[in-house]
Amino acid sequence: MLGKTVTIEIFGTLTDKHLYTGQIVGGTDLRQVYVITDMELHGEIECIIIAAAIGDVSSRTRLVAALPDEVFYEPEIRRRLSRTSLVFKKINCIYEKSCGAVIYRYNERKELKILLVKNHNGKCWTFPKGHIEGDEREEETALREIKEETGLNVSIVPGFRRISTYRPYGKIRKTAVFFLAKAEKSIVSMQQSEIDYYLWVSIDEALKMCRHENDIKTLKDVRKIISE
Repeated sequence: MLGKTVTIEIFGTLTDKHLYTGQIVGGTDLRQVYVITDMELHGEIECIIIAAAIGDVSSRTRLVAALPDEVFYEPEIRRRLSRTSLVFKKINCIYEKSCGAVIYRYNERKELKILLVKNHNGKCWTFPKGHIEGDEREEETALREIKEETGLNVSIVPGFRRISTYRPYGKIRKTAVFFLAKAEKSIVSMQQSEIDYYLWVSIDEALKMCRHENDIKTLKDVRKIISE
């Protein structure tokens, strides 16, 4: 059901018009469907199934829907569902958001170097990043994930923010936000559960090593900004 467009009959609201209950029109699945929104809803509404909230037993799994033009990530979905009496151990979402940074430093010869990492589940070199947790702001997520994955304390360069959207598999729709960050030290302490390899390379080398079009575009923007 994830990613499917359905018509839902709205029954009522649970939390001041931000969490509704309803049922799929013409569907054979009679489970209750939650609809999260920032709009006021009535009657039958076209929605997208954006998440499946899984409880302790399969009968407690709840489908979560939203309007086609509204995007909600796991922390917000979990926050709104917390207002119900049910407890969910896992929430599978079609929308995922991660934040990270292109990290640079200057070596002893004043040469600019870029940090590239290769994740366990990734086949390509990229930049450190990770999922937003709780009520974190994007920059807070980036700094936390960089610290966890590399052990580096970095400083965010103001004014640089690039967004990459893609669909890695199935119905999943990922958004990655990258900042520009400066590191003073070169020693990386890899998070063994997340990172397999890392390298400090020049921007030209990084452009050859990266395979994702959005990563390459981001690197070119970094080169332009730093050269100025």
